[in-house]
Amino acid sequence: MGSLKERKIIATLVAYAGSGVVIIEVAHHILVNHYHFPHQTVDICIVTLAGALLGTLIWRWFRGAEKRPGNVKVEVLVVPLIILLTLAIDLRFIFEMTGISINMLLIGIVALCLGISWIVFKSLQWAASAPELEKEVEVLKPVEEKPIRFPEWKKSIVVLPFDNISPEEAQDYFCDGMTEEIITDLSSIHELRVISRSSAMMLKGSKKEVRDIAKELNVQYVLEGSVRKVGNDLRITAQLIDGLSDSHLWAEKYSGTLEDVFDIQEKVSRSIVDALKLKLGPKEEQKISERSIDNVAAYECYLKANAEIFKFTEDAINLAIRYLQHALDIIGDNALIYSGMALAYWNLVNIGVKQEEYLAKAEECVKKALAMDPEFPKAHAVLGWINHLGNPQKSVYHLKRALAVSPDDPFVLLGLVAPYGYVGKISEAVPLCEKVIKIDPFDFITNVGPGWLCFYDGQYERAFQEWRRLYEMYPKNPYSQFWYSLILAYNKEIDKALSIIDQNAKANPDNVIANLGLILKYGILKDKDRAFQEMTPDFRKTCQRDPTFSHHLAGIFALLETKEEALDWLESAVNSGFINYPLLAEKDPWLENIRGEERFKKLMERVKYAWENFEV
Repeated sequence: MGSLKERKIIATLVAYAGSGVVIIEVAHHILVNHYHFPHQTVDICIVTLAGALLGTLIWRWFRGAEKRPGNVKVEVLVVPLIILLTLAIDLRFIFEMTGISINMLLIGIVALCLGISWIVFKSLQWAASAPELEKEVEVLKPVEEKPIRFPEWKKSIVVLPFDNISPEEAQDYFCDGMTEEIITDLSSIHELRVISRSSAMMLKGSKKEVRDIAKELNVQYVLEGSVRKVGNDLRITAQLIDGLSDSHLWAEKYSGTLEDVFDIQEKVSRSIVDALKLKLGPKEEQKISERSIDNVAAYECYLKANAEIFKFTEDAINLAIRYLQHALDIIGDNALIYSGMALAYWNLVNIGVKQEEYLAKAEECVKKALAMDPEFPKAHAVLGWINHLGNPQKSVYHLKRALAVSPDDPFVLLGLVAPYGYVGKISEAVPLCEKVIKIDPFDFITNVGPGWLCFYDGQYERAFQEWRRLYEMYPKNPYSQFWYSLILAYNKEIDKALSIIDQNAKANPDNVIANLGLILKYGILKDKDRAFQEMTPDFRKTCQRDPTFSHHLAGIFALLETKEEALDWLESAVNSGFINYPLLAEKDPWLENIRGEERFKKLMERVKYAWENFEV
């Protein structure tokens, strides 16, 4: 019934029934009885109304369908055929009225042949324009064309990092894992806004009052607890607190062995659901009950790996990979572990280690995960991030697949913001950015979003305000240093930009982003020789793979008036998916002196077409 209402089927039936009766009555009593029109007039009205009703219903039903196997648009095939058949029957009555003699069988055959020809033509057209399929995993389903809509939050909570009161200090990973699993469980409840793991972990060891934390994060409830793990024995306490009144709503202690950890996690999550009087749907019930890793030893390995992956050092990430491999040795093939391993290899690529080799390994791991579970959200999310490099359409596709299952996952939401920015679909990125800030307000990457979107929308003064705020929050972060220096240069505050670039290069001599900052410096100073000295083969390879780095280099070399080099990097950006037509064609002032080049104009024709036809 919901689908019938959403696609306006019932409204269409009522409208046709009412108007149809009126039309037939007018045809019968006025045209035929009063003005003596031939009796076939009524027949023509009935046939035309019936054909129109059937065609409208088919059109409304299939246009509302979310799944279109093979991208076949049934309504486009069937409705013209109905129109032809309706016309053929109407022609029969018209010929009877006018006394024209014609073989009606011939008319029917002609109408049928035209209909079949239309079906064949459209089928061939769609087949010719269909996107390349993913042969090794599964066929891509068409990207959802409807705007992203998020469920409305009714309540909100932060799960503070559980305190480690075990005799062994090395059990922190286990406490953090417990915190993360409860956050994951609660995040599956659509009515509940849950502060993300990364922001929650920044409160680890905090001495702030519960009421102050609730106010700072704008949440109603706070969960805190502790874990004591001695050998195989486990004791967990948890208490739910009203952030406004600082009163305790619920508290519980759980004792058991390590093998009971999954049951305890589920009990804590369900106790919170009961205390907050939340109603769970079938999918939410299933999400709280399911466990992607059901072996305790493998689960411990996964938790240890997760603690290392986001340290962004080669040693830490390699340690994470060893933990994950040990987990696979224990439990066998597992979608979550393969997804974690794919993310680890992807982070090695991000820090510039054996990029081609580890990129291939990341893709191999994520394909193994999807072969086990084609809907696994973390695998789709990682594959979405991987496809930032060169294929934004596929990146959006996989991230939206992940978003459909995990609508409150910051990793997924931020993953979507990035491609929407550099393909110039800013309005689609803004609500995603706003949502992730509400879920993950303390995370560095979350706070990158507003300044990033302002820059790629050509709003350089607003971007300056956002990047200055981020730089003041993270003055030693090489990424915030580079972006703040870049936006200072765009706003013609050259001396300050140069000072920050030098600080970044001194503190991070082997960092790719700091190296890009040095080239920016030489571009500002019009020093071509020093700029080209920084363009080592490895650095070129890294930038050619990244659409945003390529765009920055196009602007810098345009400032240096080395037009061919600038156009080479602009083409590299476009080839990697940077199709932000408004920015490239008009808004970016650093590209002004190459816009008159014939090569630029031809490239913009390609960019405009790709931008206009990019499906969001």
